[in-house]
Amino acid sequence: MKNAVSWFEIPTADLERATQFYETIFQVSLFPMDTPNLKMRLFPIDDPMTGIGGALVYAKDFYNPSATDGPMIYLNGNPDLQDILDRIEGAGGKIVVPKTQISPEHGYMAVFHDTEGNRMALHCEP
Repeated sequence: MKNAVSWFEIPTADLERATQFYETIFQVSLFPMDTPNLKMRLFPIDDPMTGIGGALVYAKDFYNPSATDGPMIYLNGNPDLQDILDRIEGAGGKIVVPKTQISPEHGYMAVFHDTEGNRMALHCEP
């Protein structure tokens, strides 16, 4: 197994609000991809054949954003996750754990709540 994760979906209650939040903090544009059953906004990745992708997703009654339950996804915070943290509160989120060193070998992490109430995390290499 090359990677433990191959795809992730972040639940939303308001897809447009969540899109604006993530586009603001990461300074990227998310790509729309809607199906009859759900609406998604895909995060850009450098190489779709080898990169791990994910999306914001809205599907009424299927997803439930949570600040306490379920898995916590660590998003790429390289080269310095503090740059992203500095934009979170202005975009409507809340920092729960500030930039914290894991170890000199494993880099840094932080945890935040997004506009949808999801508990999310950032990781950057040393």
